[in-house]
Amino acid sequence: MASRKHPPPRVPQSGFTLIEVLISILVFSFGILGAVALQASAIKMSTDAQQRAEATFLADQLLARMLIADPATAATFAHHPAGTTTCAPTGAASTNAIVTEWLTEVTSTFPRAATTEQQIVVSGTPANEVTVRLCWKNGESDTPHTLEVSNRVQWP
Repeated sequence: MASRKHPPPRVPQSGFTLIEVLISILVFSFGILGAVALQASAIKMSTDAQQRAEATFLADQLLARMLIADPATAATFAHHPAGTTTCAPTGAASTNAIVTEWLTEVTSTFPRAATTEQQIVVSGTPANEVTVRLCWKNGESDTPHTLEVSNRVQWP
């Protein structure tokens, strides 16, 4: 008896699973890249928030030091009091020891902050309106960050 030859069985859609795997790897890669970008952005924003908090603390610290100082010396706290251009104030630098010490703290906290970029304006009668403007640059950018704090200092 002669045997009948049957055609070989068809292999259904060979290579289709490989394409599915490659597409899923591509989609997964985009997801991982998005997560990495989100993490980098969160770290940058966290650093900016920390620097702003430190700047606020420094400004409040100066205002507290002014509060316990002799009211007769209020005008000596003025540091580059003229000019309104951000990070480019004009006028005389303060020789007050408290301001000099405070400026040292600012430049040690923010290494790319210059003492000539900081501004303390003392105005009003009797010299009790104080505006502190801090300016600094972070390590990654040359764009200046600024913080302005205004307060009335009520001497006893």
